[in-house]
This record gives sequence, C-alpha cells and structure tokens, in this order.
Amino acid sequence: MIVQIYEVSNPEEAKEIEKLGVDHIGVLIGKGEYPRELNLEETKKIFEVLSKKTKKVALSLSKKMEDFREIIQETHPHILHLGALPKDVTPLDVKKLKQRFPDIKIMRTIPVTDENSIDLAKKYDGIADYLLLDTLKKEQVGATGQIHNWQISKKIVGLVKTPVILAGGLGPDNVEEAIKTVKPAGVDSKTKTDKTNGQGKDLEKVKEFVLKAKSIIKI
Repeated sequence: MIVQIYEVSNPEEAKEIEKLGVDHIGVLIGKGEYPRELNLEETKKIFEVLSKKTKKVALSLSKKMEDFREIIQETHPHILHLGALPKDVTPLDVKKLKQRFPDIKIMRTIPVTDENSIDLAKKYDGIADYLLLDTLKKEQVGATGQIHNWQISKKIVGLVKTPVILAGGLGPDNVEEAIKTVKPAGVDSKTKTDKTNGQGKDLEKVKEFVLKAKSIIKI
C-alpha cells in the first residue's frame, strides 16, 4: 500500500516524515498563485534531503506546460502531479509531457463527483502513471478535508489498469475503511494529518495514518 503525504513545507519536516515510512512525499509548488505554494528553491531543498527510497512528488496546480517543464528541470521530482481542473490539462497534454520527459512519472488528479468521473479516469488510463481520486468543492480539487463517493472510486479502481491513489478527507480515523471499500493501490492524506493550526504536519497523525494504511492487505 503506497502512502502519500502532502504538503511538506521544509527539509526538517520532510526528514521526519520519511522516517515514519511514508512512500511518496509531496510538495505543492508554484509561483504564489495559490495558498501554501513553495517556490523552486524551497522545493529543491526539501527534495535534496530525501533518500532514494522515497518518491519525491511535485504537485502543480498550473495550467501551463512551460511551468511543468520548469518544475521538472529545476527540482527533478520522481513524480509530477498535475492537479489542475480537467478542462485545463488534458490527456493530450499528459502525452506530450511523457514524450518530452519519459523518465518522469505523471500523476493526474481526477475529481470524483458522479459517473462522469469514471469516463474521465478511463481517458487517462494507460497515459498517466498514477490517477489520484480527490474531492471537488466548487472549483477546488483537493485540500478540502472532505471525502467523496467511495463507490464511484471503487468502480474506477475496477475499470482501469493505472494504479489509483485515493485522496479526499483521509486520516487515521477512516483510512482503514477507505482501503477496504475502494481497494486502491495507495492512499493520500493532507488536511487530516496537518497540525490543528494548519502550520505543518502533525507527526503523530502521520505515524498513525501510515501504520493503519499499511496494516491493511489489499485484496
């Protein structure tokens, strides 16, 4: 079971989270258009302290291909996570990125709303390397702290070959139920493993999340 944790904000925090057995450590990177974004230099410093066993994930909410290229060339992530709305980044865009950077894995966010989300996920099957299923709230995908319809996510897992990471309101309190219900390849947590004041990660919550997620055997 892959465990992915967002949003790491500094190298010290990244090292502590890595010790807890997190597989994917994610950074929200950008140019200040969205709250909590880190710049290229801050991201590089975080990625530099992580060992080879941990996957470095760069999350971009941008719509611009040039931003994606800059992130890859400057920070050298293992995985580029594209979090923009479906209308702003298409399967064709992902194909172009894969052609330009064949060694970089691409993760694509799929907002889970209704049965249309299944069709959207299928469009990326075999194109993206990972699909991340997340909650849509108005025009915001992710970091809502809210779950979505897991039955739709379960259908997606059963219909695509691409590894699926389940996100959206997951924390130590519900990750076991989520895994049993959806049977994803991995689980992601942001809001529910943050500190109460939202300033950084709560390491005890991250530890509990990892232990519970990895105690469930995928069926």
